[in-house]
Amino acid sequence: MAERVGLYPGTFDPITTGHQDIIRRALRVVDRLVVAVAVNAGKNPLFDVDERVGLTAQDLAALGLKPPQLEVRSFDSLLMHFVHEVNATVIVRGLRAVSDFEYEFQMAGMNARLDQGVETVFLMASERHHFISSKLVKEIASLGGDVSSFVSPLIAQRLAERFGTPPP
Repeated sequence: MAERVGLYPGTFDPITTGHQDIIRRALRVVDRLVVAVAVNAGKNPLFDVDERVGLTAQDLAALGLKPPQLEVRSFDSLLMHFVHEVNATVIVRGLRAVSDFEYEFQMAGMNARLDQGVETVFLMASERHHFISSKLVKEIASLGGDVSSFVSPLIAQRLAERFGTPPP
């Protein structure tokens, strides 16, 4: 049987415990997972793409998640082009709330029209993580709040450095 490769795309600005949860659970569904860090300059990321790739890879390695089972790469192309580049057959998406569903449903439909051989798998965020978003984590960190329950110590430290606030 061929290796089942999954691709989990996102901005990961920064990676959160919610992302970690989806990644761990996705690895139960696929043989190998590519965490695809989108350049996505339109979102005005706090960290540049190289920093996000590095932080994501370090964060996941600290959890014991690393090659060959897991790979972290950046991309700046149509998602389906990148899916083909890494030979993925599954796109993994996390859903936090009903508000995520409509957008994700549309994207899954468009991607299916672009390539019917690629499936989109939705994983619901666990109840411990469904409210966490990178946007809110950055907002809390920028105001000097404690984000240590939403991100790893590495990420909390980098956020404190970036915002010039006391480390957690």
